[in-house]
Amino acid sequence: MSSPPGLCSWTVVGCSIRLLQLLSTGVASSLVASMGTQRVGVDNWFMFFWCFCYIVTLLIIIVEYCSNLWSHFSFHWYNFPINYACYAALFCFSTSIISATTYVPFLPQGPTRNHAITATAFSCIAAVAYGTEFFWTWVGHRPRRIITYVHTVHGLLKLLENFVACIIFAFISNTSLYQHQLALVWCVAVYSTCFILGTLAILLGLVYCDNWLPIRFPVSQLGLTLFSILLYISALVLWPLYQFNEELGGQSQRSSDMTCRDEFTTYVCNWDQRLAVAVLTAINLLLYVADLVIASCLVSERLHPRTPDSLYLWRYYVV
Repeated sequence: MSSPPGLCSWTVVGCSIRLLQLLSTGVASSLVASMGTQRVGVDNWFMFFWCFCYIVTLLIIIVEYCSNLWSHFSFHWYNFPINYACYAALFCFSTSIISATTYVPFLPQGPTRNHAITATAFSCIAAVAYGTEFFWTWVGHRPRRIITYVHTVHGLLKLLENFVACIIFAFISNTSLYQHQLALVWCVAVYSTCFILGTLAILLGLVYCDNWLPIRFPVSQLGLTLFSILLYISALVLWPLYQFNEELGGQSQRSSDMTCRDEFTTYVCNWDQRLAVAVLTAINLLLYVADLVIASCLVSERLHPRTPDSLYLWRYYVV
């Protein structure tokens, strides 16, 4: 069987990139694991990202080595690695930035700080390696006129929505931010629910599933996006209200937060984390609104096609 378009693990370039991905994510996760009890919540979240990237990359290598496995998937195999490479590049890049700006500077001098710095460096290397794979595969697709899910506006927005949600998860790994208020627990449930729905949409986007869903795929996507917008609106109202309103137990001033004083700070302080989550919630809501507008236009185009190619184009802009 011929190789799928894109990056093959068993070319010289493919082997080099995939081995670099395995090495960088493996070393980064091992360094964080070696911190033991000195890890904080965000460390565990970073380690999860790197371990996940390591495992999925290893599985891709195995599948590409056993070329006869491609025929057992109900989607074009090349669609998966490029989507995953884009995700992994964004995740590794975001963990590198968050670690370098909100975690490493607050660590005391010693082995723990050195491990964190080295893990951040390897995370940057992993981001470059995954970004290189994404670019290589994208360029490889263009001459063949192959459109993958991540090439589409809808797919890109879903990718960004989940990416922002993952950054939110990194900040709310500090459970002291929300455990004291039921309304804040609801906000965390909103972030988790929308992330799961977005992941499901991306997975369905890898397969042309219009024939076996009880509801037409474009309509279901439109409904899920609208549902996610309503959830995010509630989170955008409740999170700032209960975090910064003193009458509801919040802290309106940064100076009133004890963790923001230098002598107590071992990580970006709680007030800054609350503010970051509020800003990211607003950003993600805007992404969902843009997603809803585009999905509505595409559903309208499918219901009332203007050209014979509209249905053909619909499949690639939504699936």
